[in-house]
Amino acid sequence: MRQFIQRRPWHFALALAAGVSLIWAGSAFWTANQALNESSTAVVNEFQLAFTDARLNRPLPAGVEALNTPNAYRDAISYQGHLYLCGPTGLFSFNADGSPAASYRTGIELPPATLVRMATGLASDSAEPELWIATAGEGLLAFDGRSFRHVRPRDAESRTLTSILPLSTGQILIGTEKKGVLVFDGKSLTPFHPALSNFHVTALSGRDADVWVGSLDLGALHWHAGQVDKFAEAAVLPDPQVVSLATSGDNAYIGTALGVSEFKNGRFERALAKGVFARSLLVHGNQLSVGTLEQGVFEIPLEAKRPRPASSSADPIPVEITRLIQFDDQVYALAEDGLYSINDRGTWKAVLHRPAAVLSDRNISALSLDRSGRLWVGFFDRGLDVLESNLQKATHSEDEHVFCVNRIVQDDARSLTAVGTANGLVLFDAAANKKQVILRADGLIANHVTDIVVNPGGLTVATPAGLTFIDRGGMKSLYAFHGLVNNHAYALGQSQNRLLVGTLGGLSILESGVVKASFTTSNSALKQNWITAIVPSADEWFIGTYGAGVVRIDAAGAWQNFADMPKQTEINPNAMATANDRVFAGTLGKGLLIYRRSQGRWTTFTTGLPSLNVTALASAGGYLYVGTDNGLVRITEANL
Repeated sequence: MRQFIQRRPWHFALALAAGVSLIWAGSAFWTANQALNESSTAVVNEFQLAFTDARLNRPLPAGVEALNTPNAYRDAISYQGHLYLCGPTGLFSFNADGSPAASYRTGIELPPATLVRMATGLASDSAEPELWIATAGEGLLAFDGRSFRHVRPRDAESRTLTSILPLSTGQILIGTEKKGVLVFDGKSLTPFHPALSNFHVTALSGRDADVWVGSLDLGALHWHAGQVDKFAEAAVLPDPQVVSLATSGDNAYIGTALGVSEFKNGRFERALAKGVFARSLLVHGNQLSVGTLEQGVFEIPLEAKRPRPASSSADPIPVEITRLIQFDDQVYALAEDGLYSINDRGTWKAVLHRPAAVLSDRNISALSLDRSGRLWVGFFDRGLDVLESNLQKATHSEDEHVFCVNRIVQDDARSLTAVGTANGLVLFDAAANKKQVILRADGLIANHVTDIVVNPGGLTVATPAGLTFIDRGGMKSLYAFHGLVNNHAYALGQSQNRLLVGTLGGLSILESGVVKASFTTSNSALKQNWITAIVPSADEWFIGTYGAGVVRIDAAGAWQNFADMPKQTEINPNAMATANDRVFAGTLGKGLLIYRRSQGRWTTFTTGLPSLNVTALASAGGYLYVGTDNGLVRITEANL
């Protein structure tokens, strides 16, 4: 690839267009935005969507250190002589020789949202073509090679984008997860067409007067000459879920999980690649390339009357192909771990590979620090890593039991680390070696362990079927028959002989293993029965819920809801921690909540977070470790 790149620049073939006009209604006004130090456009009327359009000015956050997580790539494009790859972790630029040129990380230089699609185009208010980037949660970014501007709809559902298609008219078509197709012209943001509104768009392709739209469950939609045709019936589409699109002239190719349909001039022509999961499509010359989940790339000759897909290689790429791209006459396949091309022997080889990372995965589900300073990191579906105290080296553990990690706790008295997973309770010794696996067959009430607390006699384990107490005498279980408010226990809190049990149906308080009281929305200040996290702070308890944020039980047993708690806040399972006079709570989509007991109020912290979905927390040594579904950061608590 180095020789290829030095010989000629990359050029990515984009379908640009000519000829659609919309009647725009409404007005725009400019207001000062001190936070971004730029002008912001806000437009509101019954046809237009309110948004801000401002230059990004994100100073590097003080006291926030991003731990080295693996990059993941969703799209690739050539722009201004550089190759750009993007994905959940950010935007990465490469020089013509394949060497890294620049990186822009989500949560640091860029907003905390996955980058999903890119395209180059000229908006009506642009002085030059820009690199347009669709994000999953923060709207649209435009990059001119020097700086970014951020087009951010006020409506949250309009910020979750899936696809993008610039037109030669200066309009940028935007596919969304819930609002259908929107159009941005540099001054206004509006729904593109009434028939293309309020559904999950999966892909966009086409040109000015001829646009194809893929959907999650409505099939393919074709906008042409101001009208929309829908194709979902089995006779023309093998599956109504469209996962990819490609267009070439008057021909359109609709990729689904069960094959590809070819359309010509808006009419169904023939079925191609039956039974193939068409994750990505690319038309080049008289060939259709089909990127799949597990079978590599298939090549389909389009001139043949009965085209049959043939694998382009006897050695397929062993990963899911996210995009197929053509630079000049060379076809490249993009996977999550890098960019591949076919070598002279006809096999796929990596030409750009993601750099090595310390952590094994990005989707963090549990965190814990042991007394030697090692950081234990549990993943949603990749087992766990144990990081040395310098955070530069990790030991990975993953098997049928150490897989989906829910909780990690330290039992210092017995020099053990207890790891609760979806398939058992796993005990590790002081050297981080797996010592024992405890399952239902061994006495647990269920294999799925949701939380664990350590007590002088042993461990208490929460499961979807109730509790199991483990001590030297063996195991015994407790569930709704014994007075537990609900069998499905999510969170535990231990203080001396008192145990708080948070369940799907409320909170139970146990003393010496006996249920003494239970609380629900009907007999307490709880606004949601689903309890997800419990932490003690001094002589009080802070209770996380799924939907009503955090409530407090004071030393006298009185309940308190917080007036400054953000509405409809979901606290992620066991994503709470305490340090000094602070209480931390990780939310689903709203960042990190911080309560200072000395001030008596909650604040929201998002600076430097790679995602606003905070899934795990741990505090030690003056640092707060914040796990998200898109990576891990360490924050100096003094900077909070």
